[in-house]
Amino acid sequence: MDFKDLPDDELWLQMQDDLYDGMKAEVAEETHEALRRGYTPTEVLGKGLVAGMDIVGVDFRDGVLFVPEVLMAANAMKAGMEILRPLLTQTGAPRIGTMVIGTVKGDIHDIGKNLVSMMMEGAGFEVVNLGVNNDADKFLNAIKEHDADIIGMSALLTTTMPYMKVVIQALKDEGLRDKLFVMVGGAPVSAGFAEEIEADAYGRDAATAVDIAKKYMAWKNEKKTA
Repeated sequence: MDFKDLPDDELWLQMQDDLYDGMKAEVAEETHEALRRGYTPTEVLGKGLVAGMDIVGVDFRDGVLFVPEVLMAANAMKAGMEILRPLLTQTGAPRIGTMVIGTVKGDIHDIGKNLVSMMMEGAGFEVVNLGVNNDADKFLNAIKEHDADIIGMSALLTTTMPYMKVVIQALKDEGLRDKLFVMVGGAPVSAGFAEEIEADAYGRDAATAVDIAKKYMAWKNEKKTA
């Protein structure tokens, strides 16, 4: 298909559809085409990639899409992001906020965490993905280095869940706890457990986690301007 012949509004819709269907090459081509037409990297991100991932998020939450399809969509979004990221850095485009995310010490599961990471990036967050098996120091160093707004911790084993509390205690010891929004998630994690370890929120799934993070940043920015 030749995207050059599409009117602008149809180009955005095509990009959203192709992202939804996980079509990497097409999304990359449409990203280039939108830039060729003079749209800024921020506009391409918002009208194309973020708008597409918003639809994916809603359908994932409503059970229309499942993890494999969402991962394909997130990978297609990544193809567009690889083109936009250097341009966004050059223009100093505003990001919603910065999130440090990682699987906790002793745990090497990362599919869910990567999904959250990609969808957060798709929603306009700067995401620092630490990977798996992270101790408290690794989280602390990344938070300080990137001046993070949010920390996301993931665990898939009941044996590694308690380490989340260790990280939260380390944040307290460093005087960082009150400056950060702490989110936790993973199959064995629950809202009750999140409350017990004094986390701020439990993300049941990637779409919910994105919603919670966006609401927190909106509240934080409102507070700043008040």
